[in-house]
Amino acid sequence: MTTSDFVGLGILIVLLAIFAPLLGRYIATVFAETGPGGPRFIARLESRLFALAGIDEHSEQTWRAYAISLLAFSSLSVLFLYGLERLQSLLPGNPLKLSALSPALAINTAVSFVTNTNWQNYSGESTMAIATQMAGLAVQNFVSAAVGIAVAIALVRGLARSRSRTIGNFWVDLTRSITRLLIPLAVLFTLLLVSQGVVENLTAAKCVSTIAGGRQCIPGGPVATQEAIKLLGTNGGGYFGANSAHPFENPTALSNFAEIFALLLIPFSLPFAFGRMIGRRRQGLAIFFAMFILWFASATAAMYFQTKVAPLNQHVGVAVASKSGGGNLEGTDLRVDPAACALFAASTTGTSTGATACAHDSLTPAAGGVALFNMMLGEVDPGGVGSGLYGMLIFAIVSVFIAGLMVGRTPEYLGKKIQAAEMKLASIYLLILPISVLVAAAVAVLLPTTRAAILNPGSHGLSEVIYSFVSTGNNNGSAFAGLSSNTDFYNITEAIVMAIGRYGLMIPALAIAGSLGAKAVIPAGEGTFPTDTPLFSAILIGVVVLLVGLTYFPVMALGPIAEHLTGHF
Repeated sequence: MTTSDFVGLGILIVLLAIFAPLLGRYIATVFAETGPGGPRFIARLESRLFALAGIDEHSEQTWRAYAISLLAFSSLSVLFLYGLERLQSLLPGNPLKLSALSPALAINTAVSFVTNTNWQNYSGESTMAIATQMAGLAVQNFVSAAVGIAVAIALVRGLARSRSRTIGNFWVDLTRSITRLLIPLAVLFTLLLVSQGVVENLTAAKCVSTIAGGRQCIPGGPVATQEAIKLLGTNGGGYFGANSAHPFENPTALSNFAEIFALLLIPFSLPFAFGRMIGRRRQGLAIFFAMFILWFASATAAMYFQTKVAPLNQHVGVAVASKSGGGNLEGTDLRVDPAACALFAASTTGTSTGATACAHDSLTPAAGGVALFNMMLGEVDPGGVGSGLYGMLIFAIVSVFIAGLMVGRTPEYLGKKIQAAEMKLASIYLLILPISVLVAAAVAVLLPTTRAAILNPGSHGLSEVIYSFVSTGNNNGSAFAGLSSNTDFYNITEAIVMAIGRYGLMIPALAIAGSLGAKAVIPAGEGTFPTDTPLFSAILIGVVVLLVGLTYFPVMALGPIAEHLTGHF
């Protein structure tokens, strides 16, 4: 790593330290119990939308009604997007005359974008029409992120309220997340990307003559608008198949830096919003620092392993940059050096974004292992928009339960007793995802027909399979490219794992919100374990790492760890 790498990382941290608390304060006003803050014209617009939809914005829902609304909205979204993909050849807004997607690929893509995963078993510019990208994929980039924020806010209300049967209104939380947070930020970031040269038009491909005398068709489209929300909403689905490694999506070093900042901004802001909403800012800081330390450790580790590689050997086959730049250049565009590639990879896998500025399959085994482990953590460092906060809060509940067992006291968190009901739900939350991921991966490596999709032998081939299901299960969307996953088996299996990874976690989180919200707040006593201290942040980090390590260490040992130690990459 060079001095410029450290300077870039330092500037990113400073900007996050400035803007995350400010945005967190604003988010807290959007979802304040006394009513949302913000311009009056937005309130009038929302009132008209609620009236049109027959929604009483002042009524609230129990956790069950909240969950039913969420599932109904998501189910209809899947059906709409599936139909759009299947009918795109008959619809306007298709200047390249692209054909309809196959049923298996269409359902995989529909579930992927609705669950905020944005896993892409296709190349964007040669598969999706402009209308499908705009009316389908870009819309889901907004609403899927808003769904995650809504669940996080519902859990915060459950922790903050006393003897309450309700946790908010899903439709109101969904709408306000979009109108007051995601759209304004997306507009600002779109303008920034356009200023850097990111494409934004509605034209078909332009065909030009090359210097060599050939003919090349250069695709266009509404790229900047989709790029902005794909990062701010931790979605990750790129307009082009190369994602943020494509110069039309990420043309300069400044745009690359801005994209990393954008994908980290809202996830790091939500702990500050949490602290303000419960009236205990130190509690929010404890969650923030746990997230930050995990992210910083993974980012610096990935940058180190990606820049400190052995000299080029014929049997290894890794391109090594000069000493001035340093690191593995394979799969890395020269606009984005190896350290920036690794920082992007660690940030995108830590936030469930899934956007890629370089080929993750070409990362060194250790750097690729860091990206894989980030997703295995449940992406709570700092996690996806909304999902990172509610995931870390559930880890916090587990942490106080473990601490309570150690000292022989009934565990409490924010004045709420953590009892059997909450721990059963937290156990479901923690176990359902690794079970589905590991079972699906085991089937994929055992069946002869699915093994044929693995293009690389040995440990790296296993890493590719594990990465695909960990990425889809944790709603990330990035991939190791050496896997032919556009098959009926992978399309259907990944869709199931994505749905489990999204709703199999959201429903227990909402149930915990309902259970805690119904309890009375107990004043802190002399024996209350403080949860707003550096010690609790350290315990929280330890619980996250140990629970994940115990679950996934065997497969990590057979995959990236074995590949790193043997040097067979």
